[in-house]
Amino acid sequence: MISKLLVRGTNWVGDSVITIPALRELRRIFAKAHISLLVKPWVSGLFTDADFVDEVIVYDREKKGLLKTIKELRRLKFDLAVLFQNAFEAALIAYCCRIPLRIGFATQHRSILLTHALELTEEIRRSHQVNYYLHIVAQTERLLTGVSTVDFARPNCYLPVSEERRRQLLERLPMLGVNLDKPIVAINAGATNSRAKRWPAERFGQLADRLFERGLEVVFIGAATEIEITRAATTAMRNKPKILTGKTSLAESIAFLSFCRAVVSNDTGPAYLAAAMNIPTLTIFGPTDERSIRPLGANAEILRRKVPCAPCMLKICPIDHRCMITISVDDVEKKVLEML
Repeated sequence: MISKLLVRGTNWVGDSVITIPALRELRRIFAKAHISLLVKPWVSGLFTDADFVDEVIVYDREKKGLLKTIKELRRLKFDLAVLFQNAFEAALIAYCCRIPLRIGFATQHRSILLTHALELTEEIRRSHQVNYYLHIVAQTERLLTGVSTVDFARPNCYLPVSEERRRQLLERLPMLGVNLDKPIVAINAGATNSRAKRWPAERFGQLADRLFERGLEVVFIGAATEIEITRAATTAMRNKPKILTGKTSLAESIAFLSFCRAVVSNDTGPAYLAAAMNIPTLTIFGPTDERSIRPLGANAEILRRKVPCAPCMLKICPIDHRCMITISVDDVEKKVLEML
């Protein structure tokens, strides 16, 4: 009988959104268990209103340290650890916490630390990343019950936002300069972990001017690390931009997105968040392979230009960034207006 379950989540916002269907399946399988999700501080706000976990445990190694974290987790006496993260450290934590069942893919030579090391097949590697995490859950269910009923055909990425959180953010928006009387379009010009994923910043500014002049309220969003990119996008704008970049927490950013009519973004966290909330989302793709990772949602679309060298999956383009520069402002504006 599994009464307490620990899930080691992923470390990036987009990846964390992609794990939601697998977390929902775990909730279904272990309906009566207490499910704790262990994640890094910068993604914990994503799960503030999650109805598929009981508890979010923040793993801040820099402040707390690995040994103290293990000591605290050991006291909680988990029955099962399910590792979405591939790192050796994730398995080491579960092992040192003396969790009786430890399940995850046999990556980074960590098989010896797992009670059940799952085989990562080429088929799983080639499919969309949402299936990667669903396979972990499906194999966990099969190991413990003999069968699996995990739904691969209809992954549910929906990310809930409470009315209380929306209300709190709504009170802040006028102070942040956002006009709620106009339809809001959010723009994310950054991509923290990959320069190659960035559409030219100045083109986001040109797009924003065009949308402003069509009567829309355009707001730039992003993490504090993306302030310089937002500045590069907005410096030459004809209209005074509305900027929330670095001004909201992740939980507040999610609440803000719930008020938006559309979101335009590079292939990075906000695109995955908005798509998971069923907001019309346009993601500009360049080096990424959309067959393996892309925002999922009923109103999520991508825009890319086929070039011989893409998808390359590189973080820095070694040539002329043609996968991105061949996408014009006209292309993006047309698609946004269609979505609106």
